[in-house]
Amino acid sequence: MEAKKYKRVLEGIVVSDKMDKTIVVKVERKQKHPLYGKTITKSKRYKAHDEKNECMDGDLVRIIECRPISKDKKFRLTKIVKKSERVENDSMDKDVESVLKREKHSPEVNASNSVNTVDSKGE
Repeated sequence: MEAKKYKRVLEGIVVSDKMDKTIVVKVERKQKHPLYGKTITKSKRYKAHDEKNECMDGDLVRIIECRPISKDKKFRLTKIVKKSERVENDSMDKDVESVLKREKHSPEVNASNSVNTVDSKGE
């Protein structure tokens, strides 16, 4: 009977979910500098297989090493540890619209004032 091979289990944050059935997970690790002793945060990005396309940006996930699925994909999703908080599109759209309306009105006011000042100086 053959012994089980060691499989790495990593935990990180999803930074991209734009590909079909693939997520990019950023795994951070802390390491002490060999000479100065300062703690340094190093990170690496892994592509992982997400069969159901259930992960979104910002989710905390656990991935496990597996056979190569593609050139870069050698991990698969095992568990979503914590879902990220989603911002509703409606409230965000309203905020963006209100800012755009304010910006549209303010340049027209400034432009008309500058034209009036030029005309009054020219006469």
